[in-house]
Amino acid sequence: MTAFVAASDTLDSRASWRRLALTLSIAVAGNVGMWAVIVVLPSVQAEFGVDRAGASLPYTLTMAGFALGNLLTGRVVDRFGITPALIASALLMSVGFAASGLSGSVWTLSLLHVLIGFGSATSFGPLIADISHWFLRRRGIAVAIAASGNYLSGAIWPLLLSGVQADHGWRAAYLALAVIVPAIVVPLSFLLRARVPVEATARAAAAASARAAATGFRPATLQWMLILAGIGCCMAMSMPQVHIVAYCVDLGYGPAVGAEMLSLMLMGGVVSRLISGLLADRLGGVRTLLIGSVLQCLALLLYLPAGGIVSLYLVSMVFGLSQGGIVPSYAVVVREYMPPKEAGARVGAVMFATIVGMALGGWMSGWIYDVTGSYQMAFVNGIAWNLMNIGIVALILFRGRRPSVLLPA
Repeated sequence: MTAFVAASDTLDSRASWRRLALTLSIAVAGNVGMWAVIVVLPSVQAEFGVDRAGASLPYTLTMAGFALGNLLTGRVVDRFGITPALIASALLMSVGFAASGLSGSVWTLSLLHVLIGFGSATSFGPLIADISHWFLRRRGIAVAIAASGNYLSGAIWPLLLSGVQADHGWRAAYLALAVIVPAIVVPLSFLLRARVPVEATARAAAAASARAAATGFRPATLQWMLILAGIGCCMAMSMPQVHIVAYCVDLGYGPAVGAEMLSLMLMGGVVSRLISGLLADRLGGVRTLLIGSVLQCLALLLYLPAGGIVSLYLVSMVFGLSQGGIVPSYAVVVREYMPPKEAGARVGAVMFATIVGMALGGWMSGWIYDVTGSYQMAFVNGIAWNLMNIGIVALILFRGRRPSVLLPA
């Protein structure tokens, strides 16, 4: 058998679905870097005798490393493939976890989490970009499943790590991760060494070029429009996700109720990602992204009059079902309009923008609350950013025309 087979025999094939299963497994393991620090935060605070802000610094730097990793690692994947990037990231995370488990100060621990976050990023944007090459008719649902690995990782690892931490301490949990992560990721990554056939890449490039030309925008302009849209939607998204617990405390419902609403959002987010993936396969990435953005904006509007506990639960569920599919839709849009050989870098850049939007939005909502004494204007601020996002996505959609290629590139 030759190294490269026909595109029709490769894309959406059984091999593609097996690769997706491997991708999901790697994503669940590799994204632990985002969630481990949340589990150990109380123990770190108690051991080092710092305040809650100081104990939160490792998480902040984890997300900074995660954002940079999504931005920079995609270029490596475009040039050398996903396997070397995954191996390097797993080893980087191993070093970060091992050194963190031996660290003697919260500052050292925080700086080491930049490595953990950077390594973990390969299991998000770059891995999503890689699997997008292997599907044509079912690209939307494939991207959605791969992106769900991040949420599944957040559901699984805290439960596992909390048991180890309770019996042996947070350092033992980190030292265990230093072994477990490369033990899972490295062997599985070798199974992803195959590259997409040349003819499939050429066909995807031609279709993407046709779509981009139909909009009248250059690829660089489209890239920046997607980056701004990503910042806008996640500035809006961060308001409920980051502040729902504090909002419930302000209303007198307590932190436990807020935590339940946050869990409801995340569970709805998984469902939303899968539904959005199916929609993207039928409607295309831009239309799916626009639908998700409009629904998220409507959910934010519903928060303004909602004050009762029942209404907040309902709105939080609606919000989760609205927003979960937005971020994966950007990857589908990039693959529809951008050259496939640049997919890793361009998907990574948009993922970087969404993470920046989440970070800035969370901070800005808190600042608005400090200034006004209420979250009402913070919700209004989120709606304004969401409207900017809707305007950009609508412009991309309505400037384009349906190209002659019927299948997504």
